[in-house]
Amino acid sequence: MPLKSLIREFQEMKGGIGSISRRSFEIRHHLKGRSSGVVLDETQLKAESQEQQQQQQSCWANMPPELLRDVIQRIEASESVWPIRKHVVACAAVCSTWREITKELVDTPERSGKLTFPISLKQPGPRDNTVQCFIKRDRTTSTYQLFLGLPPTLVENGKFMLAARKFRRTTSTDYVISLNAEDMSRGSNTYLGKLRSNFLGTKFTIHDSQSPHSGGFVSTSRPSRRIGSKQVAPRMPAGSYNVAHIAYELNVLGTRGPRRMQCTLHTIPASCMELGGSAPTPTEFSAGTLDEISIPHSSVLSSPRSRAAVADCSTIDCEFASGPLTKDSPLVLKNKAPRWHEQLQCWCLNFRGRVTVASVKNFQLVAATEPAQPVVQSDHDKVLLQFGKIGKDMFTMDYRYPLSAFQAFAICLSSFDTKLACE
Repeated sequence: MPLKSLIREFQEMKGGIGSISRRSFEIRHHLKGRSSGVVLDETQLKAESQEQQQQQQSCWANMPPELLRDVIQRIEASESVWPIRKHVVACAAVCSTWREITKELVDTPERSGKLTFPISLKQPGPRDNTVQCFIKRDRTTSTYQLFLGLPPTLVENGKFMLAARKFRRTTSTDYVISLNAEDMSRGSNTYLGKLRSNFLGTKFTIHDSQSPHSGGFVSTSRPSRRIGSKQVAPRMPAGSYNVAHIAYELNVLGTRGPRRMQCTLHTIPASCMELGGSAPTPTEFSAGTLDEISIPHSSVLSSPRSRAAVADCSTIDCEFASGPLTKDSPLVLKNKAPRWHEQLQCWCLNFRGRVTVASVKNFQLVAATEPAQPVVQSDHDKVLLQFGKIGKDMFTMDYRYPLSAFQAFAICLSSFDTKLACE
């Protein structure tokens, strides 16, 4: 059977399954009209409904595992980019058997370079290349939307990934990050985390909604307001874990050139940049309902002073280790120093054509490794995250291993915040 015909039958089957509830209602209505004096057994009605549902799914759920694996493997290999990659997600939505095989065959972004399920947004990016994205800002609603790597001219065909909304408070600013652009509440199952700044906008904390594998700090600044979450770790409340800190160096007089920033990622060890190193890779969300949510498809698509600045960030919620970096130390990123261009009379970085508008928000982050660490020379200056302006409210964001889309998006959001003491 041709591949396209098979996918078309999946979609037809989905419509057939959706009509089960209507048929069940008709059965109950028919039995009730036949004899109003008969007391119906609810378990009997439920059994009849389940039997009809099994009949609808039997032709697909009872396929031989070898054949099913071969079919899904062919679809996964051929549908490698969005929006046609939605067919892979459709395979996982057929039944539990299809879901387990699809999840087994779909590899992580680090190995395959593909984003498929929502959990991919919290997994490290590919090692050999970057994931190209762009951010669209809406000033009127104070919202930011992240789309997968299409240029602004094709924004109408863009693949929505994440959304954030800015909330101003008396002493801080919060950027709430969600899988759903229409629901930014912390009580929602689509809530992923937030970015919080201090009053000056020079220090930021990234909060994750679920417990990281290691290195996370439970926020004690205020109790979690999230409701409906499952307990993700013993004796640890769900909803707010400090996983990273970002610090911008003070530049009140504006005599030190462009912004200087450093980012400390507590959940990623510095050893991940070594040969054979690895970064934590979550396989599922802590809240069970998130596994059933598909990524929505939108119609729109080192200097001593800077190291000291990061150390000052320990006064927010946690303590930073002092001294040289070790294998067990968290990964520290620093912005790549730009060079002064005499002819253009501005600071310049090589964005490889991905940035077209000069802006104080533009930056590139590299690993702040120590000379004693055995890191490959080519990896020392490798750009792990770059962010830049290409229009009035349009920005590009390119990230790679060991950062995830969620972490990269949160770091880029810190660049949008006003920093009167840093420019």
